[in-house]
Amino acid sequence: MKKSGLFFCLICMIALSSKAQDYKTAAGIRLGPNSAYVTAGLSIKHFLNEKSAVEGIIGLNNGLGICGLYELHFPIEAVDNLQWFAGAGAYIAFRSSTTFVGGAGILGLDYKFDEIPLNISLDWKPELNLINTIRFESSGLGLSARFTF
Repeated sequence: MKKSGLFFCLICMIALSSKAQDYKTAAGIRLGPNSAYVTAGLSIKHFLNEKSAVEGIIGLNNGLGICGLYELHFPIEAVDNLQWFAGAGAYIAFRSSTTFVGGAGILGLDYKFDEIPLNISLDWKPELNLINTIRFESSGLGLSARFTF
């Protein structure tokens, strides 16, 4: 009983000391390879609360693609304004008069600069295409730079 009480107190202390994100919404560009269905293009991220965010990516590489992601963010206490995040979502892409639909995951790092309204993130966004062809694409690395407001 003592161990479970101690464990509960420790979890509460960690949760209360966690720092929230330093911005509510950010919009900008995302760079990445052309092999994924939705990679390079425009990106917007909006926090729903301290830990969860939604991100939309409009891919402009080799056609048009739209991806929506739900993400959970966790602070890295050793570095101010740095968080790691993970999430999942879905996409639809149009290439050469063909439509592709599938699921996407995301795992990355998110950093907000103190002195300027800039957020950068580095992520890995693998995709699993399900409609038109079954294909797993693991090369979805991305670097985003966004204006925060």
